[in-house]
Amino acid sequence: MPTTSLPPQVSPPGFALSPALPHQIGGAEVWAFPVLPGEDGPLLGPGADEAGEALGVDLLAALEAARATGRTGELTTVPVGRATSGARATAGSEDASDGPGLVLLVGVGEATPTDLRRAGATLARATKDRASAATSLAAIAPVEGLGAFVVGAMLGSFGFHWRSTGPRERPVARIVLAGVDDDGADDELARAIALGGAGWRSRTLATVPANLKTPAWLAEQAIEVGEAAGLDVQVWDDARLEAEGFGGIRAVGGGSVNEPRLIRMDYTPRGATKRMPTVVIVGKGITFDTGGLDIKPSEGMLTMKRDMSGGGAVIATMAALRDVDCPVRVVGLVPAAENAVSGSAMRPGDVITHFGGRTSEVNNTDAEGRLVLADAMAYAVSELAPAALVDIATLTGAMKVSLGQWTGGYFANHEGLADHVSAAATASGENTWRMPLVADYEDKVASKIADGDNAAGGAGAITAALFLQHFAGDVPWAHIDFASAAESPADRYEWTAGPSGWGPRLLLAWLGSDDPLAGIA
Repeated sequence: MPTTSLPPQVSPPGFALSPALPHQIGGAEVWAFPVLPGEDGPLLGPGADEAGEALGVDLLAALEAARATGRTGELTTVPVGRATSGARATAGSEDASDGPGLVLLVGVGEATPTDLRRAGATLARATKDRASAATSLAAIAPVEGLGAFVVGAMLGSFGFHWRSTGPRERPVARIVLAGVDDDGADDELARAIALGGAGWRSRTLATVPANLKTPAWLAEQAIEVGEAAGLDVQVWDDARLEAEGFGGIRAVGGGSVNEPRLIRMDYTPRGATKRMPTVVIVGKGITFDTGGLDIKPSEGMLTMKRDMSGGGAVIATMAALRDVDCPVRVVGLVPAAENAVSGSAMRPGDVITHFGGRTSEVNNTDAEGRLVLADAMAYAVSELAPAALVDIATLTGAMKVSLGQWTGGYFANHEGLADHVSAAATASGENTWRMPLVADYEDKVASKIADGDNAAGGAGAITAALFLQHFAGDVPWAHIDFASAAESPADRYEWTAGPSGWGPRLLLAWLGSDDPLAGIA
């Protein structure tokens, strides 16, 4: 059992709405304004002219000197002296104090939700270690743009540390969304905080080192967040997994001193009836992946603490379902195991029996994710009668070869469910591309001695999906493989260097829609 504990972590910024413009809001250390491209040069957004007059600063001249264009994420920094009476709040606004020490001019491009999400992240990085910022960036956008800005500002603020001296930097404590006077803004802000918070939680879980993050620890986190969110949570220990026939999870976890777990989280919406359909989401929870006896090279293990990112996405999604008013029952399943090397580890050539009886020949111990997902999917189909089943996993390096760094792939056996995944990806900014379930490759996942072979080779992402499809039965099913998007090599807009925490925004955009099962059930 781990003897370490996670030190206190930084928190995302707090947000407030105000109809006043930045120069009318007292106490903010930073004022920030949008910059849009124009035919005759960049254009400044709401409140910039008044702020420049109050501060005695020509902000357009600052843009010209910086050769700014207004492209998305472009940042022009204008240091100013703390203003006094000229920048004080007008009557009816918040109590005033001295004006800012810094003005930020942030490019928003065409001001689409993606542009505003990226502008929010840009602002967040530029305001770290400050107490407050007031910005009119959200004032130029429709209400969904406000939400995108908030999500970007939250995730662009993300930090994680395990230093004896504490974090090197902290997110800005408070961001005031100035110039916003919209009846729907309060609801959109609350929803955005839920989405951004789910991304933050998922990213944190993926970043925690594996000397703390065992399957048991991950289960403890699920219990904790489940209780806070009003969910029912069950955890299968190794003895129960053995008794109920979860051979895939036990085989993968059998080589580790940290025993495997199966986590189940149940969400029931208010006013639910017995006839209300159930959606099941399954997330791969490999808390560390050595590759097993088919061991990875050392460089291949450096990011494997985040091989449970699919499970982290499911836990974070489940915790936020009530905040986005999900209208259907949802069960989240996380099969959690550590794929380790020891005398009790599964061997190439072993045959394992999954929940429900289907067997798999293990010809690659580093193709372990599909083995644990298979158990959970078989359980879902047998015991939960789902109207739709979605699994999400960092499953194959082949997906990164196919799609590169920033796009996850998905497969689906049902057109209606595929449409939902596509729409949710567009709405959330977690991009996906549909991949084909090529039936001609079925012979690659066939075994001469068992029902299936986990090591098909060739067309690796497709054959992994074909392996899993056998456990979905006739249930509408989608498989999301985001090994391509699970790790950010550097800070890039809302993505911070390290594990990305990808997935919960997409799942919540779908499950928080008016009818997540439209065209399905």
